[in-house]
Amino acid sequence: MGGESVHGLVEHLFRHQAGRLVASLVRSFGSSHLQLAEEVVQEAMMAALKRWPYAGVPDQPAAWLHQVARNRALDRLRRDGRFRGREDAIRARLDLHTPPAESALSGEISDDQLRLIFLCCHPDLSADGRAALTLKLVGGFSVDEIARAFFAQRSTVAQRLVRAQKRIRDRGLELELPPPDQLPTRLDAVLEAIYLIFNEGYAAHRGDELVRRDLCAEALRLVEHLVTVESMASPAVRALAALLNFQGSRLNARVDAAGVLAPLELQDRSTWDGAMIRRGFAHLESAAAGDELSAYHLQAGIASHHALAPTDEATDWARILELYDLLRAVAPSPVVDLNRAVAAGRVHGPYAALAALDAIDDPKLADYYLLHAARADALRRLGEKEASASALRRALAAAPTGPERRVLEKRLEELASEGASPQPS
Repeated sequence: MGGESVHGLVEHLFRHQAGRLVASLVRSFGSSHLQLAEEVVQEAMMAALKRWPYAGVPDQPAAWLHQVARNRALDRLRRDGRFRGREDAIRARLDLHTPPAESALSGEISDDQLRLIFLCCHPDLSADGRAALTLKLVGGFSVDEIARAFFAQRSTVAQRLVRAQKRIRDRGLELELPPPDQLPTRLDAVLEAIYLIFNEGYAAHRGDELVRRDLCAEALRLVEHLVTVESMASPAVRALAALLNFQGSRLNARVDAAGVLAPLELQDRSTWDGAMIRRGFAHLESAAAGDELSAYHLQAGIASHHALAPTDEATDWARILELYDLLRAVAPSPVVDLNRAVAAGRVHGPYAALAALDAIDDPKLADYYLLHAARADALRRLGEKEASASALRRALAAAPTGPERRVLEKRLEELASEGASPQPS
């Protein structure tokens, strides 16, 4: 296997196995050694990059990585005076926990990894720290990727991670599933982290690829596993599973063959994944049990109306607007307001869209490209071509990825063909 192929395999293993390997090592060495487990797993991945191109990929790559990481952890602990006198006990624990099976590559989540998710989402940690730690340890996110997902500074995210790991160590928090009475609180934090992982994959915040299928697949894998655990399959879990399946069904249509972002109204709906849509409706039906109405229920309901519509024109935008009004009451946010403004424009016309957009007053969205793109669309519908072009140029300046910039450039070209100035006056 060539160096480039090995690099791709190691990257795949890091995304899909890092959390599993860290979880297994923490189970063996204890939660106080969480940072050590993370470091030796990264070192094992680097060792694979150096060795495998020349020695070949081992028959069981995940087990090889686990063994290398475990040996490095033992070596580092031997150099630590606190390890002396406890080596036999540590080795006994290691013997109880076998390395991850190669079948793990098929996508089945391990019990240790599930425990790691709940450790990351312990109520003793801050909400921001919980989500950031889950994304880093379970999702394999870099600090930069987490910062973009949170619209936060890199230094801020790095501090959150340090504080969260220190609190786990200082409080002696263990890698275990919570008791039933604590499950709902912890589960909310787990669902938030899974939701953020999917969103980063569905609309990546950097690079030349809008869609990162590996992250979407990881989020789907995690939530589908939670659905199978009877004590955790709450209506909110099922609603999130429905939402991610509906959204995931559109991945093939998100970017066209030329690498240009295809907005929802222009997507080829024949390429949507019918099996995922059916699975989404099955989860949504199960989520309706009981009186709980979460933000995931409402978002899944919105996505279901898009999935039902054979064309953009046939979409029940009036019902979608009603669901956005409910969502604003349940989980208000400037992004929800932005999406509601688009729906209002489809129901009541471009003046309603502009009024709703003007009402959004949040500094986090001041340079958010979708806000300016939505304004450009409403202005274009009103025939205000120059104002629309100006809004598009502002959106283009803020667009973070290649596919997003290309679709905005295409819209600018179309406006120029209709008489708008191609450059700012």
